[in-house]
Amino acid sequence: MIAESQIAQMISDAKKSTKERKFKQAVEMIMVFKDIDVKKGFAINETVQLPKKMNQPASICVIASGDLGLKAKSANADKVVDGTQLAQVGANKRESRKLINGYDFFLADTQLMANVGKTLGQFMGPRGKMPTPVPFNAPIDSILDRFRSSIRVRLRNSLSVACKIGDETMSDEDLLANANAVISTVEKKLPSGDKNIKKIMVKTTMGKIVRPVQAGTK
Repeated sequence: MIAESQIAQMISDAKKSTKERKFKQAVEMIMVFKDIDVKKGFAINETVQLPKKMNQPASICVIASGDLGLKAKSANADKVVDGTQLAQVGANKRESRKLINGYDFFLADTQLMANVGKTLGQFMGPRGKMPTPVPFNAPIDSILDRFRSSIRVRLRNSLSVACKIGDETMSDEDLLANANAVISTVEKKLPSGDKNIKKIMVKTTMGKIVRPVQAGTK
């Protein structure tokens, strides 16, 4: 397994080597796996709450009517879709794809979950974006806060996965903490834990991939 010090060095090198851009670049971690058979259905679709908040939080759409919908709006959800709007969007494939591609996470009133499955399930399922059910009396404020500081780690039909662990303005220490949270979550889902991790790499949005420096090399 790659040492924590190597991950820290890759994060530092990725930030230092990238060119300055007119936008804030994300810092991404790439994990490559071995000795797992994705052809036999092995997959990972995990929501990881990062310990260090990102400057650009995840975007969240809440599908809810009534009191829960009002609470979601008061809690500044990025978008709230009620039952009527759900039916309208679901009747238009283009609008359905636009909605699903526009948000990182979806939450839905438990009473609307069946309708969500019927109208948007065919688009949400393949993208790994089926909504998390939320009871009408759930603390929507705290749930939104949790998802805003979360990322999705999804492995399907591939031996590698890339995910955002923060951005270039965050400290190396905070980025490392987020990287460790992702690695820990993924390890628990692998058949043989860290033995299934072949290598880990880091890059910024527009930067080159930084690989770990092996012992005895410069």
